[in-house]
Amino acid sequence: MPGTHRTHIRALFTIPLAIGLLGTAALPAGAAASLSPRPAKSLTCRGAGVDPAARVRHRAEIRIDAPLRTVWKLQTDVERWPAWQAPVTTAERLDRGPLRQGSAFRWTTPVPPNPTPATSLEITSTVEQLGYRSCIRWTGPAIGEGLHIDGVHVWNFTEIPGGVRVSTEETHTGPQVDADVPTATAILRQGLEAWLSDLKVTAEARAPHRPLSSRSLGVGPAPDARCDAAA
Repeated sequence: MPGTHRTHIRALFTIPLAIGLLGTAALPAGAAASLSPRPAKSLTCRGAGVDPAARVRHRAEIRIDAPLRTVWKLQTDVERWPAWQAPVTTAERLDRGPLRQGSAFRWTTPVPPNPTPATSLEITSTVEQLGYRSCIRWTGPAIGEGLHIDGVHVWNFTEIPGGVRVSTEETHTGPQVDADVPTATAILRQGLEAWLSDLKVTAEARAPHRPLSSRSLGVGPAPDARCDAAA
């Protein structure tokens, strides 16, 4: 029933929505996104991209004033995600060694009553493609009480003068999200932008000290931050 689908959507996306709202409250310089009138070409990693048939999709990017090695280590050290992403309550690797093609990891995030009973969303991700310090593509299901979503997530890392441009694109499929594509897309956007914001703040805090610039002081526009959405 339509009402049941909408209840599932609200419960499923409570956490990404909360991440987006918290991230927007104190976005660092360079994190404010500007919509592009035409969606950019989908991201790929070693020739593979997001689900072309998915109706729920979003792409976003941000400039990070930190070395590529710092940004890459934060993103691929999965078990330490909870240290810089508060909504990630647990994260465990299902294999050992550096993150690589075939690596798998399981992570969880709580879903508070909304209005269904509180539960925990468990996500099992498998790295399908990886280019060292260049790109990652993982896939996998997110499962909670009465909830199921299949996601494909691509990340690109590009060195630019003074830092790194991080681009990400994700697609979702499943009966709950397909029941309300505009809402699902909007909340996916907020979650991805918050992830980028947290990554930026953490990486720049760990980067070697550099003289203050107009961008680090939050002065002037942030031309390198952009997001594109398409339903």
